[in-house]
Amino acid sequence: MRRGAISIAIFVAFVVIITVSRHVIDSTSSTTTTGVPVTTTTINSATTTTAVVAAPTCQGSAFSGVFNEGEGAAGTVYASVTLTKATPGACSIKGWPILTLQDKTGAVLPLNLVDQTGSNNAIQFTGPKANDPPVALTLTNGSVTNFSLAYSSVQTANTVCDNAVTISVQFATGGSSLPVTPSYPVQPCDSGKIWVSPFY
Repeated sequence: MRRGAISIAIFVAFVVIITVSRHVIDSTSSTTTTGVPVTTTTINSATTTTAVVAAPTCQGSAFSGVFNEGEGAAGTVYASVTLTKATPGACSIKGWPILTLQDKTGAVLPLNLVDQTGSNNAIQFTGPKANDPPVALTLTNGSVTNFSLAYSSVQTANTVCDNAVTISVQFATGGSSLPVTPSYPVQPCDSGKIWVSPFY
């Protein structure tokens, strides 16, 4: 009887050890952590510390871009730009694009960018995400991000409406830029005033 009880106890202990070890070590599982500098895990008095490096800020040279022609309403033209990461590795963005407008000779045109903050916006973009506050995004090869823009195309006696045939996009000051070519010139009046959404 005692020998049978010992055998059962050994079997139960063996099952417990196997079950615990399967939860502790799983070579097929993976975890992605963003924005946490250090992760510390303690299992059965063994401590493992893993440093997590935040993804660098995205660079325009790592992307391809498409200008999505928009629609006009009451003299305001709405459009968007789609950017696709075309290189390996991850990068991060949060906030608004930095734009530069150029005419057909390559000259830089006047520009007055107005960042829409997601609350009490002067402009309501057609895409709902474009009207939200900025969020942190991590992009990898093939990932897509967008931003929306709007401008007035109505010329008055005191406004200038330049013809921009190229829009250069930067993710951050000092970063490389990505030229995007609309099918038709962008013509923001009021000294190049353009409302722009955060990246989404």
